[in-house]
Amino acid sequence: MACHVDFKGEQLVPVAEGQTLLNASLKAGIPHYHACGGKGRCTTCRVRVLAGQEHLTPETDAEKTIRAVRHFPGNVRLACQAQVTGPDVQVQRLIKDDADRFIFINGEQENITEVTGERRKMALFFIDIRNFTPFIEAHLPFDVIHIMRRMFSLTRNAIEQYDGRIIDTAGDGLYAVFGMDTKIKKATESAVLAGLKILEDVKIFNNTYMRPYFNHNFEVGIGVHVGKVIYGNVGIGLNNNLTVMGYPVNIAARLQAATKEVNNSFVISQRAYSLLKNPPYSMDSTMLSLKGVRTEFEVQLIGKPYQYSNASAQTQ
Repeated sequence: MACHVDFKGEQLVPVAEGQTLLNASLKAGIPHYHACGGKGRCTTCRVRVLAGQEHLTPETDAEKTIRAVRHFPGNVRLACQAQVTGPDVQVQRLIKDDADRFIFINGEQENITEVTGERRKMALFFIDIRNFTPFIEAHLPFDVIHIMRRMFSLTRNAIEQYDGRIIDTAGDGLYAVFGMDTKIKKATESAVLAGLKILEDVKIFNNTYMRPYFNHNFEVGIGVHVGKVIYGNVGIGLNNNLTVMGYPVNIAARLQAATKEVNNSFVISQRAYSLLKNPPYSMDSTMLSLKGVRTEFEVQLIGKPYQYSNASAQTQ
């Protein structure tokens, strides 16, 4: 039976039943990488199956072995192993040129899902330290960097305790996600628990360290939202270049900024709050006007009002 395979963005290739994807692409003149000679001993010929996966032969032992080590998502196959058994197959080569080869091969230890990208529901977590600018202006650079490290260490420990992952830091704030390996309800619960722990740990840090040694208090603003985002690693052979993109990310960032407006240290969207099995006490439910959002946005205030007169000052 004569079939065709659509190599997305490249060519519609005729293929005989039982022919491998690699053999078909090479015969059609597509420069398909296959460093091991098509013997299933490397991953350079791998493709993402976009349609018709049921019309490919099951995974070979070689593919199963590689998947166990590299943790490929289910729609990534080795072109040298996958044989066509029916019509309407569409695939996308993942290594198309030397630049791709450098990214994929030099990053062989990277998680393949992070490299190829994925769309997933996650809990988005933004936090910013309040009252840090006055501390910067009043203390030596050594003290500023030392205390910043202490605060970030405190925050990181709570996030990692609840299986979150820090994506980026900027100034005196950072951004993390929950749900890379869990369902969205569990991810949301973890984000909230991490946030509540940070609030408590900052209070302890103020009482035992900041006030005795620096006569200063810190507070934080936390914003949490949930939604479907795209995540992937945009680095070249680097381990911490994971990025998460999408409209829900912008919402979470704006909720964090809104903690000043509503005078509450933890603002969570109603959408995220509704996913919690045992939601924490909410001081209030309110509607916010967020930049870039057409309608008012419902949120729950699950933190506490700021206690210090300069805690809600604009941070730099």
